[in-house]
Amino acid sequence: MSRTRLFASLTGMVFLVNLARVVYAPLVEPLQGALQVGPGAIGGVVTLVWVGSALPRIPTGYLLTKVPRHRVVMGAGVVLTLAGTFAATANSLPTLGLGALLMGLASGAYFVSANPLVSELYPRRVGRAMGIHGMASQVAAVVAAPLVGFALVAFTWRHVFAGVALGALAVTTTLTVVARRTELPEASGVDRNLPAAVRAQWRIVGTGVVILGATGFVWQGVFNFYVSYLLDRGLAEPTARDLLTLVFAAGVPAFLVSGRLVDRLPQVPYILGVMTVFVGGVFALTAAEGLLALAVVSVFLGYVVHSLFPALDAYLLGSLPDEHRGGAYAVYSGGMMLVQATGSSAVGALVAAGVAYDVVFRGFATVLAVVLVALALLLTAGRLPTTGEPA
Repeated sequence: MSRTRLFASLTGMVFLVNLARVVYAPLVEPLQGALQVGPGAIGGVVTLVWVGSALPRIPTGYLLTKVPRHRVVMGAGVVLTLAGTFAATANSLPTLGLGALLMGLASGAYFVSANPLVSELYPRRVGRAMGIHGMASQVAAVVAAPLVGFALVAFTWRHVFAGVALGALAVTTTLTVVARRTELPEASGVDRNLPAAVRAQWRIVGTGVVILGATGFVWQGVFNFYVSYLLDRGLAEPTARDLLTLVFAAGVPAFLVSGRLVDRLPQVPYILGVMTVFVGGVFALTAAEGLLALAVVSVFLGYVVHSLFPALDAYLLGSLPDEHRGGAYAVYSGGMMLVQATGSSAVGALVAAGVAYDVVFRGFATVLAVVLVALALLLTAGRLPTTGEPA
């Protein structure tokens, strides 16, 4: 029962850390108006969230060789509380950017420490556990756009960040109490040598970075400018936000279903299959005409891309040995986040330079298709790892 309570506390925390990242997407248009800046500038702020999420991941992996995972999770909650407070009081683009960076830092430290802990709480059902944990994270993405819409009507954008800060304070306090009463898994914290983990597991780490880094780069660019893209297609702003909500809502069951599937199917072929469908979904988005078609594609695209996240986590965390899990996962996590974090800036810069959204999205999807073909050839040749290397 104690592990169940700890897991429940972690699902509450992951809801908030992901809300802190994704809430910037529906705020892109309001923040441009409030701060009198263009899409390139706001794209840079959004990128800072994801760069911040990437930066602490490898250092956190080293920290986990010295400090228990649950204590790092608590520290991430404290940082998120402070970051939300800072963002709520920002009065310029640089201060808002700093708040975004701090929110990202909290999320990065959380995921690197919490994901291995979740997998160790339920070692025989890694995919299912990661799916439930990811589903809680995805619920945050679903409520982000409606939350922003409500805040803009009843309050201001500042209240969104203030709410994140208050929620983080409450959940961090709860998690601290529960963790003290929980007997932690024996596997948790036995990884004490980060360089050795990377040397032993570089093949599976590199595979994960390529797969989720490349796919995430495209997805970051698409979803952070989803509302702006749909406005460019002629939709009203409330309708565009509703479609973004559909994208995220479709991801809620995707986490649970994909987590179960990846426990039962050959993992690497399944992951590459999901990538293939995602590429097709991006092309379908640019070809869709009319509100109904855009809604259908939004649901499809959201379900497919969010199926990839628990599958990758289960692939790595379920394959890596106990003594390498924390360090190798941290390096993978940091590497793939650094790659994907620049997706928003790339889209913002290209659009600001006059390139149409459709051209940008199709170009990104084409590059991802090339990466996918290369991975498929390596799989056929038996060069992609299906498990971590033995110690």
